[in-house]
Amino acid sequence: MGLTGLFLITFLIVHAGINSCIFLNDGGETFNAAAHFMSHNWILRFMEVGLFAGLLIHIIQGLLLWQQNKGARPVGYAVNAESTNSKWYSRSMGMLGTLLLFFLIIHISKFFVSTKIALYGSGDEEHNLYYQMKEEFSKWWVVVIYLIGVASLFWHLLHGFQSAFQTFGINHKRYTPIIKAAGTAYTVIICVLFALMPLAFFLEWIE
Repeated sequence: MGLTGLFLITFLIVHAGINSCIFLNDGGETFNAAAHFMSHNWILRFMEVGLFAGLLIHIIQGLLLWQQNKGARPVGYAVNAESTNSKWYSRSMGMLGTLLLFFLIIHISKFFVSTKIALYGSGDEEHNLYYQMKEEFSKWWVVVIYLIGVASLFWHLLHGFQSAFQTFGINHKRYTPIIKAAGTAYTVIICVLFALMPLAFFLEWIE
């Protein structure tokens, strides 16, 4: 669970970095060039298989872990001060993960699938992903869905980042505060970038 989590954390850096090209406000020229490179490079296409495998394994492991934890204690404790023992989002990873799963299904169906259809189906080498993003994010309900997805991602990462390192036994009074701080900074930066993307199109901050 920790290994696939760290793999997906690394992927988010790449994904956010490429998508941030829209903020150059050059009509999507740089973003489309980066997206074209990502979709046409055979090495990156091969890595997509690993990405989806990692994502699927992470989801399955999360479900198994949730079931295992539930089965380990089918009857709750008579006294359990959950609010003092742990953060609410650490106790809600199953719910947050489920929201993220629904969000990913929508995201993949809207952008990833259409890009692959254009590439492999119609052979449209000039598929304008920037224009597609601009069109989709002009709809308020799509923006709302994305912001809910980003909010779920925020809380999921806030717990998952440190938890991944703790899984590997990196839990020391000297290093844990550093990992927590790095995790918080990473989570804020990634999620702010992802939230600004639909907002920038919807509020017409970029052309």
